[in-house]
Amino acid sequence: MELNQDKITPEKLERYFRITQQALEMAKKSELDPSRKVEALDFLDMAERYLSDAKDHFFRKGDFVNAFAAVNYAHGWLDAGARIGLFKVSDSRLFTVDG
Repeated sequence: MELNQDKITPEKLERYFRITQQALEMAKKSELDPSRKVEALDFLDMAERYLSDAKDHFFRKGDFVNAFAAVNYAHGWLDAGARIGLFKVSDSRLFTVDG
């Protein structure tokens, strides 16, 4: 079985979309840092916009390279927000946080 480690496949993108969507949902449901709520909401908004661009624009056009880039940017916003404590999450499968 070929692993396609050097290719951005639709299946690989779908997996990244699912993981990032799960992380987004978890972050949105989490407790937000009350002293930085504006920043937390901005990070969530940026993540949502990049994920939407990845799925609804680039992926649908067949532009898998930019879809991959955009979904990774989306997850990066979520991960950064978690690391600096904007969202109170503890799932180390979805975020680079201890949990």
